[in-house]
Amino acid sequence: MSALRTLYPQIEPFETGFLDVGDGHTIYWERVGTRGAKPAVFLHGGPGGGFSEKHRRLFDPARYDVVLFDQRGCGKSTPFASLEANTTWHLVADIERLRALMGVEKWLVFGGSWGSTLALAYAEKHPEQVSELILRGVYTLTKAELDWYYQFGVSEMFPDKWERFLAPIPPAERGDMMQAYRRRLTGKDPVAQIEAARAWSLWEGETITLLPESSTSDKFGEDHFALAFARIENHFFVHAGWLEEGQLLRDAVRLKGIPGTIVHGRYDMPCPARYAWELSKIWTDADFHLIEGAGHAYSEPGILDRLIEATDRFAR
Repeated sequence: MSALRTLYPQIEPFETGFLDVGDGHTIYWERVGTRGAKPAVFLHGGPGGGFSEKHRRLFDPARYDVVLFDQRGCGKSTPFASLEANTTWHLVADIERLRALMGVEKWLVFGGSWGSTLALAYAEKHPEQVSELILRGVYTLTKAELDWYYQFGVSEMFPDKWERFLAPIPPAERGDMMQAYRRRLTGKDPVAQIEAARAWSLWEGETITLLPESSTSDKFGEDHFALAFARIENHFFVHAGWLEEGQLLRDAVRLKGIPGTIVHGRYDMPCPARYAWELSKIWTDADFHLIEGAGHAYSEPGILDRLIEATDRFAR
């Protein structure tokens, strides 16, 4: 049996910049790999998570020219943690601006978790611009998915961590956890805002891997990261991503003819596998890989192996 594939070696960008996308927002972007090689764009999770240096290493640098960027309000993009003019459709327009900046007609789109949501929204709106699509930890942002993670479902698997998620919210407000958190994350009390941001962020950081993994979860507890992550994610989820209920699966027929790969962990807690399964039935041009013994994070060995296999294969 061949060894599992892992990340490519550490790499620095060959070009970086800031793009004024209007509405007072400026987004940070960078390019890695080989200029003029196969074009690709990487869409990070959250929303509000920003990308990391490790994400550069999902692609063979000799065969790819990859754009990575921090979505509005997070990472190095400014204004930090801003919710103004920050919606799914603003981000889809930003991706198109970056494609124009790169000067390519089509590119491979790679998105995991919230990045898969954004990748689907982009590919369904601009299918002619997508050469291939790689999705990990598929999330279609339906009410059922949001309730499963923030109201009742994952709470039954992680009662200890759920208790910490409940803690900042008085019992009378717990009937709608997303709205209760929104009041604190957008409120005027900075102490309550940071307390809520850390609790919201850690709930995710500690439930995305099959087994506890401090190297993944620790950053979720850092105040600066947590503030943008919690504010932006909650803002998007309270508004259901500005999507109609069930829209991403309904419109998946628009992906016809786009080759792709779907990679999903069997025990993915934030994103139940059922939705990835349903997507694979509609979008039959994609290979579907349900990874046993894996949770949600891209760093889980079986998931990472399949993602690298996909980027290698599409480079060929």
